[in-house]
Amino acid sequence: MRRVFIGFAMKNKQSTKETALKGYARHDEGDSRYLHSTGRVKTDVFGVAVFLTLGFAFVELIGGLWGNSLALVSDAWHMITDSLSLFLALLANWIATKGADSDHSFGHARVEALAAFINALAMLGVVVWIFVQAAIRLTDPPQVQGGVVMGIASVGLLMNLAVIGSLSRDKKNMNTRAALLHVAGDLMGSVAAIVAGGLVYFAGPRFSVADPILSVFVGLLLLRATYSIFKESVPVLLDAVPEGVDYNAVGDALAQIPGVKEVHDLHVWMMAPGHSAISAHLHTDAEENWDAMLALARRTLSERFGIDHITLQPERRQKRSPNR
Repeated sequence: MRRVFIGFAMKNKQSTKETALKGYARHDEGDSRYLHSTGRVKTDVFGVAVFLTLGFAFVELIGGLWGNSLALVSDAWHMITDSLSLFLALLANWIATKGADSDHSFGHARVEALAAFINALAMLGVVVWIFVQAAIRLTDPPQVQGGVVMGIASVGLLMNLAVIGSLSRDKKNMNTRAALLHVAGDLMGSVAAIVAGGLVYFAGPRFSVADPILSVFVGLLLLRATYSIFKESVPVLLDAVPEGVDYNAVGDALAQIPGVKEVHDLHVWMMAPGHSAISAHLHTDAEENWDAMLALARRTLSERFGIDHITLQPERRQKRSPNR
């Protein structure tokens, strides 16, 4: 009986904590529209993409080793990293939809940026491997089975088109749009492998050098995608000022609000991809209407800089008497 009572008390305490958290974290009228969670992607859309991409990546990898084609192996690694990217995006999205809790008052949206950063590191390692292997094969091009490479790459092209069709059903989500760009890179890799296999098959073994050359093209596609992922994820992880926002211009805009005498302790950062925040101290005169100033500041920051998660602290200063 005592255990039941203790269990009930702990459960009741936890429920009270969660209720208090919801009260503390709620947004009133005029506050940010961002609720510290992301929209859930369509699981079936990502599931189909992961299954098709990862499954055929191993087919390409085996076929590339069998056909002695670096272009096909490179495209296989490209597809493996992209399938892992899709899986991490799906997992991160599931976590990011949880919203704020007592341990994460800003929610879990940054998990998506962290997952993207980890994936980019893996992609960078693959790029280095592709370039090293291409350099070795350029000095001594091995014999490539053009027919095998061309056939497998052609099936891969059709598979990528199927994945693009699946992801296109959920284009409103940012993760899905990013995934579409990755799969488009896979599609170009398949085209490169088809060209490499076709040249060897129709023009003869002397064109085997086309295989490492086109694998470098696939590596460059991967490098471009890696750079774009780093560019999006690293600023979020470092609390950087949002791209396109001028920090000094934000301070100047706040300083020009009537009644504001000075702006200091100004911070502008990205809470999550697509969501920015600001905090600052504003020196004002004691008789100024803070509510009107705050409303103008919110409108200015939202319209000019796209910032809607706003925390401004007034520091009132009494005017000195002329006799003092």
